[in-house]
Amino acid sequence: MLAANPLLIYTDQQSTRLAYIISTLFQGQADITYDLAHFKDYTGLRINYSSTEIIGVNCHIHPHGILIEHDIKPQIINIFEWKNKPAFFETSGSIPFDLFAASFYLITRYEEWLPHQKDQYGRYLPEQSLAYQNGFLQFPLVNYWLAELTKELNIDIAYHYSLKPSYDIDIAYSYLHHLSTRNIFGYFKDLLNFKFTQLAERLQVLAGVQKDPYDIYDWLHLLHESLELKPLYFFLVASKRNSLHKNISPGTVAMQALMIEHSKRYTVGLHPSVVQNNTEQTLQKEKKLLENIIEQPVKHSRQHYIHLKFPETYKALVDSGVEADYSMGYPQINGFRASYTKPFNWFNLATNLPTSLVVYPFCYMDATAIFHEKKTVSEAARTLDQFYALYQQYGGVFIPIFHNNFLTNQPAFIDWRNLYADFLLKHCTR
Repeated sequence: MLAANPLLIYTDQQSTRLAYIISTLFQGQADITYDLAHFKDYTGLRINYSSTEIIGVNCHIHPHGILIEHDIKPQIINIFEWKNKPAFFETSGSIPFDLFAASFYLITRYEEWLPHQKDQYGRYLPEQSLAYQNGFLQFPLVNYWLAELTKELNIDIAYHYSLKPSYDIDIAYSYLHHLSTRNIFGYFKDLLNFKFTQLAERLQVLAGVQKDPYDIYDWLHLLHESLELKPLYFFLVASKRNSLHKNISPGTVAMQALMIEHSKRYTVGLHPSVVQNNTEQTLQKEKKLLENIIEQPVKHSRQHYIHLKFPETYKALVDSGVEADYSMGYPQINGFRASYTKPFNWFNLATNLPTSLVVYPFCYMDATAIFHEKKTVSEAARTLDQFYALYQQYGGVFIPIFHNNFLTNQPAFIDWRNLYADFLLKHCTR
């Protein structure tokens, strides 16, 4: 990122929060010093992060104060414009706001640690977020601030981006391998509701005449192999079936075979079920079950229904030995929940310390576009392209979320399937 000498940042107050955000933003290419004499003599690029102006240092960021705090409390936020984009935590200095403090506030999801409204599943409502209310939810504002800061410093940055498809396997098969009572009930339900097309499909699949519509795995394998992609698969292994957990029992031979097959080809992670109590106990039970089935450690996870709560969810993942999570996005609205494209270590505001858990943000999920935003296929295609272009511009790992049951050949989803195939062929064909 930088030339021979790293960027040197001077501060007169030691802060775990400052050290964290500097490491996150500059990815090891910036050092912090408390030695003013050393800072003045340094011949490389410099940022003065203190309340005192230092002659000869052109880049000065005056601290806001949140980075030297140890508690969690409501912050006074007034939005203003900097370089044609929103900014906050305004201070004096050549950079007119505390860019490091504002980035910390967004990346740590500080506002989600404060009292807030929840939806019917206990999830944070994105409409109350700073990003939504100020029109930058669909834009990685932290990346933009950092890019503008590096321009001020005359730093040339090479942004690295990649695409990693990911799939949540909530319902592996539509008809096959379910309890017979479910198919009997479904048969009569289709009959009473005059859904004869669906009724015929069910009978043909169960008779072995037609492939199960949710069984699109061979098609996905072909896409991955031809385009040299390395996707992620997250399997739901909830033990009890209910309105939120409609997965096939992980004890069935077919379900286990599916998970084993994918674990031999790709990275397989856990899709932890939604529970209001005993989160960590349930997580450890499901993680152990998946590990026993695929006979390898499970190090990756993404919350079912993106049921993400601070600090409970991430604390449970850390304590369970999960190394990477992919739940940093909103299920209700597509966009940048942390206003950032790149992976980062989770910072536990309760302990005021960074953790080993690596958080991979996502900004697009098919279910969100279809059911929450109610976009047309063409609108969703434009959104997907626009988000990917932002990763190309600012770097990071683009990890869109898709579901096997929304990529079928069924009339309701065939256009969404084509959208996905077209997107991959457009951006991944060499």
